[in-house]
Amino acid sequence: MEKVLVLLPLALAVAYAVPDPRGLIINLKEGELCLNSVQCQSKCCHRDTGLSLARCAPKARESSECSAFTLYGVYYKCPCERGLTCEVDRTIVGSITNTNFGVCLDASRSRK
Repeated sequence: MEKVLVLLPLALAVAYAVPDPRGLIINLKEGELCLNSVQCQSKCCHRDTGLSLARCAPKARESSECSAFTLYGVYYKCPCERGLTCEVDRTIVGSITNTNFGVCLDASRSRK
């Protein structure tokens, strides 16, 4: 028992000493299970339905459906890629019920 108590901290020290660019909890790749968008490389933790498991997914492209913001960190539609804006009716009810979906548009074209 004493040997186990000595070896366990040593094993943990070795495990933490070797840095892994892809973590078990953060920096997750596309398709891996997640609980919050902060964990994903793409910053989008996506689920299809309320009962499905959430997985990391790529951000929405131009002319595809998107969500502007979520209070919970998990999206039904991913936010837009960099340089695009999600044109959506922003209401507090939509944010709470996670139904504020829109379409990704190029920010420079939408201003003209």
